[in-house]
Amino acid sequence: MTPEPTGVTLLVTGGDVVTMNATRDVLVGGAVAIADGRVAAVGSTAALRAAHPDAAELDASGCVVTPGLVDAHQHHTGDALVRSSIPDDLPPGESIFEWAVPLHAVHTGDDDELASLLTCVESLRAGVTTVVEPGTVAHPDRVAAAMTRAGLRGTVGRWGSDTEGLPLAGSVADVLAENEALLDRYPAGGLVEAWVTLVGHSLASDELMAGAADLARRRGVGMTMHISPHEQDVHDYLDRTGVRPLVHLERLGVLGPHLLLGHAVHLDDAEVELLLGTRTAVAYCPWAYLRLGQGVTRAGRHAEIVERGGRVALGCDSVNAGDAIDVLRAAALASGLAKDQAADPTRLPAAVAFELATIRGAEAIGLGDRIGSLEVGKAADLVVHRTTTAAWTPRGDLAHELVWSTDGRSVRDVVVAGRVVVRDGVCQTVDEQALRAEAQEARTALLRRAGISVPDSWPLIDSA
Repeated sequence: MTPEPTGVTLLVTGGDVVTMNATRDVLVGGAVAIADGRVAAVGSTAALRAAHPDAAELDASGCVVTPGLVDAHQHHTGDALVRSSIPDDLPPGESIFEWAVPLHAVHTGDDDELASLLTCVESLRAGVTTVVEPGTVAHPDRVAAAMTRAGLRGTVGRWGSDTEGLPLAGSVADVLAENEALLDRYPAGGLVEAWVTLVGHSLASDELMAGAADLARRRGVGMTMHISPHEQDVHDYLDRTGVRPLVHLERLGVLGPHLLLGHAVHLDDAEVELLLGTRTAVAYCPWAYLRLGQGVTRAGRHAEIVERGGRVALGCDSVNAGDAIDVLRAAALASGLAKDQAADPTRLPAAVAFELATIRGAEAIGLGDRIGSLEVGKAADLVVHRTTTAAWTPRGDLAHELVWSTDGRSVRDVVVAGRVVVRDGVCQTVDEQALRAEAQEARTALLRRAGISVPDSWPLIDSA
């Protein structure tokens, strides 16, 4: 056991502690000591209790304790107030330009904060403690306020595009200035920090993309943008530049370890090599590609990228794409798709899939030195999984149980930066009942302003 500093205020005791450290040790019946929002020690329950008799205790006896999960691509606004409303049988592109864009165009600051708060609560209750917001936000300060209130760690950015007709589109100078101002307001190292964000796809000029990458490098922060979830981006870049998207981005100097690309489903051999060679990271959102029919089963190469040492994290996308915010479900799907694509059951086993949800996901978003494992000095972000359900009975291999047998519904308690934010399955920072009522009212008003009528799959008959 590594010696711990003084000032321990909370002990999480008695659980099977899945550390995700370099040797992937599991401490059966172990404990985690927390001081000043960080892991002070990981070791024997008896020893840590004896060393810190005055510390408060979160009893995890009979439970499994893991690092907090990482969601590397989670939209907070636009969709959250109209979840499960965009039809799943629309032609390609229609869900974006006939639904998402009109909804974003009429989003108010109140809508952004409320939608983000919903996203935060759902994330935390599923064991997600860190989220990368991909930047499609009109009011980033309101999103940051929601994240801070809920106690969710993550990044925030603003809708970045200089393409006429998009919500909040501006000049290159204006978009870069707005990004830099946000970096000043939310510097790296806090619970909520700003990243350089662009919408991506083909919705930014070469000047803006190159300028954004330069800004991220100069400020030492992350950058994220969307690319190639479907084949349209490939066609657009070939028509405009004569080369595929990642080749063009490399020529502009955009690729590199600062960049997290959302999706990157449709890559050819040369693009995969560029991704690996530049250490560019990918946020892989498998449920979204299935929900939207984007071709991941025939084109996705994420398992190959993982196997070759690439930087890959999991994401859940928006709640009208991946729908559920549940990284454990995404981990299972990522593993299953890898095995089935190659008809090879040895590919991407559960242990590796869980790494993508924790330590490797943290490394992919550039935070591997701060989160992703339960080790001394790292942020005290952890999840207590209840194991009294049939899905955990009888107990088996932990990696298989976490990835294949369960999902976010087994989450009992969540700690972020040493603060208990979910206890016994209930969010401690937000009144969930009031939140539900407010969200229902906001949904009706938002759809009315956007001029959108949601079709029902089945006839609804008032039978009160």
